[in-house]
Amino acid sequence: MKLRRIKASSPELMTFLQANYDDMKQYEESVQNIGREVKRRGNQAIFDFNLKFDGADINADNFMVSEEEFESAYDAVDDEYIFALRAAINNIAAFHSRQLRNSWMETDDRGCILGQVFRPLERVGIYVPGGTAAYPSSVLMNAIPAQVAGVEEIAMVSPPGKDGRMNPYTLVAANELGLQEVYKMGGAQAVFALAWGTETIKKVDLISGPGNIYVTLAKKMVYGDVNIDMLAGPSEILILADEKADPVYAAADMMSQAEHDLLARSILISCDASLLDRVEEELNRQVQSLERREIIERSLNSYGALILSDSLEESCQVANLIAAEHLELMVENPFDLLSQIKNAGAIFMGRYTPEPVGDYFAGPNHILPTGGTARFYSPVSVDTFIKASSLIYYSQRGIKQDADEIIKLATVEGLSAHANSLRVRKESDE
Repeated sequence: MKLRRIKASSPELMTFLQANYDDMKQYEESVQNIGREVKRRGNQAIFDFNLKFDGADINADNFMVSEEEFESAYDAVDDEYIFALRAAINNIAAFHSRQLRNSWMETDDRGCILGQVFRPLERVGIYVPGGTAAYPSSVLMNAIPAQVAGVEEIAMVSPPGKDGRMNPYTLVAANELGLQEVYKMGGAQAVFALAWGTETIKKVDLISGPGNIYVTLAKKMVYGDVNIDMLAGPSEILILADEKADPVYAAADMMSQAEHDLLARSILISCDASLLDRVEEELNRQVQSLERREIIERSLNSYGALILSDSLEESCQVANLIAAEHLELMVENPFDLLSQIKNAGAIFMGRYTPEPVGDYFAGPNHILPTGGTARFYSPVSVDTFIKASSLIYYSQRGIKQDADEIIKLATVEGLSAHANSLRVRKESDE
């Protein structure tokens, strides 16, 4: 492999960052057709798409995961996995518990009360990628913040294998969290089913979870009928390194993202040109022994980059421009740079904090904004699964004192009925 080299101050950087991964329009018609079929034929459309896309023969009898399937899943996993899973659950639950909001009210000297009331959503759908792969971590990152928020109904969907069964590691993760409403379906059809409901599935208020481009487009199409967590794209990592960074670690971390898929983006930026050379050497050495070598090499060749900056300050400026999903500060004093970082989904501090720590175990959520959307999106959190209502109570004294100002503002906007609703109260009080 020989990665793309870019100077931070070069126009080539913007060209690289603005390059489209793929033309989403070519998929839109297919996704729209899937949506029409789900709306028209409900469950049967889901079953047909399961057979077409996943090769799984799903029907009304085996659509929802049974108690027997949950139990048998434990026979297919080892005790070490269950131990690690439970430790991760504890860490993730502890982190998200700190995000809980409290409703509040304040009273002024006139007896008027203002506040906010926070309530959990009633029913949410979580999407867990599946099929031939296992993503139990996505079960945890979706369901735990929803449970901490107080969501009472969680419907989980994930693609089945060709044998009509779901991955045992995923099922064990779901069962450890007490999730019992689990459906064997994936892709755009699963998103439409959650958003609109079928004969079997009750519609949800929000859909959360990562997926492929079909899932992302479907989430975009149903937004407004339901809420969504975000529109996620291919995974990405940016490593900001100084001259003391270990090239072995940097290369390993770049490949940890590149192995996700062919569109994954892995970038290293440093003001030390020799480090870039050593990292490239390490990439070519380490990739030889990795199982997903072909995917890693194609991803790095297409979307990887080594960026040379003039200073750590310029590196931080580029990091804010990229607004990466995962940002590793692989520098001697990472906390010294933190104030300069404005845009990132998750920030990994120091040489001993690789991105997989956050993917699986530390506690923060791994469902993160991608494609530069960390400029305005936040990670999935407890806030994703709650809603706020404003609380307003006016006393007789308060409405009397504020009526004239409110009447004036309503009159300026030409809304006489608004003004009248204050005037009748003011006049009756007089």
